[in-house]
Amino acid sequence: MNQVSSFAQLGVSAPVCRALASKGITEPFPIQRLVMRDALSGRDVLARSRTGSGKTLAFGIPMIERLEAAARRPIGLVLVPTRELAVQVTDELKGIARKSRLRIAPVYGGVSLQKQASYASTSQLIVATPGRLQDLIDRRMISIAGIRILVLDEADRMLDMGFQPQVDRIVAGITGEHQTMFFSATLDGSVGKLARSYTTGPVRHEIEDKSRVIETADHRFVPVRHETKIETLVDELRRDRDLALVFVRTKRGADKLCKRLRSEGIPAVAMHGNLSQSQRQRALAQFDSGRVDVLIATDVAARGLDLDGITHVFNYDPPGDHKDYVHRVGRTARAGRSGTGITFVADDQIYDLSVIARALRLDAQFEAEGLALTRPGHRFKPASASVGRSRRPPATSRHTRFKETKSDSGRSRKAAPRRSSRAGGGVHMATGTVKWFNDEKGFGFIEPEDGSKDLFVHHTSIVAEGFKSLAEGAKVEFDAQQGQKGPEAKNVTAI
Repeated sequence: MNQVSSFAQLGVSAPVCRALASKGITEPFPIQRLVMRDALSGRDVLARSRTGSGKTLAFGIPMIERLEAAARRPIGLVLVPTRELAVQVTDELKGIARKSRLRIAPVYGGVSLQKQASYASTSQLIVATPGRLQDLIDRRMISIAGIRILVLDEADRMLDMGFQPQVDRIVAGITGEHQTMFFSATLDGSVGKLARSYTTGPVRHEIEDKSRVIETADHRFVPVRHETKIETLVDELRRDRDLALVFVRTKRGADKLCKRLRSEGIPAVAMHGNLSQSQRQRALAQFDSGRVDVLIATDVAARGLDLDGITHVFNYDPPGDHKDYVHRVGRTARAGRSGTGITFVADDQIYDLSVIARALRLDAQFEAEGLALTRPGHRFKPASASVGRSRRPPATSRHTRFKETKSDSGRSRKAAPRRSSRAGGGVHMATGTVKWFNDEKGFGFIEPEDGSKDLFVHHTSIVAEGFKSLAEGAKVEFDAQQGQKGPEAKNVTAI
C-alpha cells in the first residue's frame, strides 16, 4: 500500500489543507496518518503517542472539520494536564481554524474566572485543564452537557498529577452521545483500563516511543566532576547548536544555574513551579522565538511543553529512570527530526546511569567517553574511578533515589526514602510546594523541592490542631514516608 503523502488523501477539506500549507504543513506525520480517517468518521480513538509526534493536529483537524461554528455553546472539549499545554494547543488550533469562524477558548488557572468563563461559555471549542474547568462547572459558569467531541490529551500525565477525580466528573457531565479521543504515552495498566471506560468500541493506534527516540537522537554520556559541572555545561553550550533544553532536579537549582549561565553571556531562562503564569508564558515566548536559546526546567515544569527547534537536551541532573530519560531526550528527537541528548555523569551517578544505559541499549555510547558499565548487582566504587573523580561523599538519604516496591495490586510503585521528623535527628525534613488540595475530600499533592515524584498528602498528616486544608502554592515541610498505596507526605507544616 502506498503511504499517504497529503492531508487531502486523508479526507481533510481544501480550506483546512490551505490553512495547513500556509503554516508550512503539507505532509502528515505518522500519528496523523493513523488517526485521521477514524477521527473524521466520528469513531472513538485510543492513540499511544508521545509529545511532539504531531498528535495535536491528529485530533485538532477532525474537531475543526466536524464542529459547527453556528453553535453558541461549547460542543468540543480538549482536556490537557497543564496550563502551558492549554495555551499551546489553543494557539495551534486557532492557526488552522481561522477561516472556519470557530471560537476556541483556553481554560486554566491563574487568570480571572469571570473573564475566562464569559468567553469560554460561548465558544464552540474549549481547551481546558481539569481543575479549572471543574471549578467553572461547579460555579455554574459553564455547561459541558452538549459536548459532541471530547479529547483527553496526555491522559497519563493528567492521572499522574492526580486529576482523575475531576476528569471522571467532567466525563460523567457530558450527557449526550459524543465522540471520545484518548491520547496517552501509554495505554497499559490503569491508564488503558480508564481509556476503555471512557470510550465505546474504540479503534486503537500506537506509535512506538522508546525506539524512535533512541534511533533518531544522538546520545552522549559525559564524565564530570561536581565542582566543575557548570563549566562543562558552559563549554558544551558554546558549541554549534540551536535551542537547548537543560533538565535539573530542583527549582532552586534551575534559578541558580540560570543566573550563572547569564553571567557567562549565555541567554537562558528558567521554568519551574514558582513562576507566575505571566512569567511562564514570557519565558516560553522568549525561548520559542529564539531570543533566549537555553531553557532550564525541572521534569514537572516541562510536562506538556510542546516546543519545536530543540537540537540539544542536557541531563544536567540525572533522570530518575530510563522512562524519564526517553521523555527528556525525546524533546529533541521530534517529528522525524534528529537531535542530541547529553547526560552528565559524576562518580556517584555511574551505577544508576549505567543501569539506564543498559535498559536503553546505549552501552556503546556510555562507554565511548571512558565510562565503564557496571555489572548488575555491583555498584561502582568512586575510589576506583579514573575519569572525572569527585571527592564528594555519597549522597545522603535526603537524596536517595526512590526504590521500586510492590503494591497490593502487584504493580510497581515508587517508595520514598524515609526522612526523620525528629528535631536534632541529623536529617532535614523535605520541603515542597502544594500543587493542589481538595478541601471537600481532604487530600491533595505536594511537589517536592528536590524534583522527585509528587507526593500524596491527606489532611490527617497536617501538623496543626483542627487544620484540615492546604493552600495551593503554599510552601511546606514534610516527611516522605511509604504509605499503604505508595509514597506520602507526613507531618506536613506550612513554612
